[in-house]
Amino acid sequence: MRTDYDVIIVGARIAGATLAYELGQAGYKVLLVDKGRFPSDVLSTHNLFNNSLAMLREMGVLDKLLATGTPTYKQAYVQLEDAVIKGIFPEVNGESECLCIRRTYLDRILFEHACSLEGVHALQQFRVTGLLREGEVVTGVEGIEYGGEAVRYTAKLVVGADGRRSTIRSLAGSKCLASIPTDFASYVGYFKGFCQENEPCTEFYKLGEHIAIVFPTSDQLHVVGLMFPLANADLASRMKANAETVFREVIQSGFGETSFALRFQEAEAAGPIRGLLGYDNDWHEVMGKGWALIGDALSFKDPAVGQGMHDAMYSARLLKEVLASHGLENFQWEKMAAQYESELTDKCQPLFQVACEMTRNVPYTPEQNMVNRLIAAHPRATSAFLGMYNHANGPGELGRLIGEMLSQ
Repeated sequence: MRTDYDVIIVGARIAGATLAYELGQAGYKVLLVDKGRFPSDVLSTHNLFNNSLAMLREMGVLDKLLATGTPTYKQAYVQLEDAVIKGIFPEVNGESECLCIRRTYLDRILFEHACSLEGVHALQQFRVTGLLREGEVVTGVEGIEYGGEAVRYTAKLVVGADGRRSTIRSLAGSKCLASIPTDFASYVGYFKGFCQENEPCTEFYKLGEHIAIVFPTSDQLHVVGLMFPLANADLASRMKANAETVFREVIQSGFGETSFALRFQEAEAAGPIRGLLGYDNDWHEVMGKGWALIGDALSFKDPAVGQGMHDAMYSARLLKEVLASHGLENFQWEKMAAQYESELTDKCQPLFQVACEMTRNVPYTPEQNMVNRLIAAHPRATSAFLGMYNHANGPGELGRLIGEMLSQ
C-alpha cells in the first residue's frame, strides 16, 4: 500500500494534466497516472478556440505550444446548405487567435508542464483495475504498473480523466443523466498539400446529409473530419474496408459544388484515416463520495461543436476551485457535488444541447434555412453565431438577436 496523496488523477491527457497542474500549483500532492505513454496520438479534431488559449496562457504553457510552429487562425468559413457564414471569432480575455495543435504535441507538453511541479508525481503505462473503498467512500486505486507489479495507492479523492469510456466512471457507479446517440459516423485524417483560399481558417460544411470540417494543424498539415449517416450501412462497410478511397469519394460526391472538394483533390493523406461508427452524446453524474469526473469521462459530445478540449480544461479548473473552497479535510460531498454540477451545467450544458441537436441527421427546415441566411447577411449575427463556440456569448444571446431582427 502506498499512501499520502491528496488526489489521484486517472488519465493524463488534456483534462488530467490540466487538473494536475492546477492542483500542483495550489499545493496539493497529486498522483497522475495514464495507461499510455507520451508522446502518443489519439483520435481527435483537437481544436482550441481562443477562449481556451486564454486558459493555456494563464497556465503558462501557451508559448511552449506555439513554439511547435503550429499555425494559429481567427477566421471561420461555415456553409450550411446555401447560407455561407464568414467572420472572425470574437476576442475573449484578450485572445484573438485559435489553435488546432496535434495531440502528440499538446498532450506531451501539458503532461511535462504538470510534472515539472514538485507536488505532482506521474506514472505512465499504469492500468487501473479497481477502486479502494472504506464503506461508501472511494479511498484510492489499485492497478498494474509497467513491469507487471500490482500496487495500491490511496488518496482523499480519485478523479476520472480517462475519456469517454472511463474506467473510473464505471467503477465508481456514476449515473448516466443524459445519452443521445448520434446519427453519424465520424472519420478524421491528416492531409498535406491542402490549400486554403486565403489566410488559415476553420472550414465547416453541412450539405444534405454530410458534414465536413477542416482545421490547419501542426507539421504543415490540415486535419479533415467527415461525417455521414450511420444508416448508410453500405458506405460504413466500404469505409471500414478502404477508408481513404471512400473518404475521398464522399467528399467529392457530397461537397462537389464547393471549392473545398476541388482543393481536397490535391491533398495527400499523411497517415491512416480513423473513425468512430457511432457514439453517444452523454452527461454523467459529476461527483460522489471520494470520486469526481472531468473532461470526456464526464460528458462526451459531438465533435462538430468543437467543445471537448475546452470542456476538459474548464471542468479541471472548476474542480480545483470547488476543492479549494471546501477543502479536503471535512468532506461535504453533497455540497461539493452540487456546486460542481451547478457551475458545469451553467457553462457547458447550452452547447451540449447544441451538440445533441447537431448529432441528428435531420434536414434543415425552411425556417432554419431562413435563419442561417439571416446570420450570414448580418455581421452582428455572424459574430454572435461564432461567439457561441468560444463562449463569448451563449446560444440564448444569438436567439434573442435573431428574434429582434425578425421582428423589425
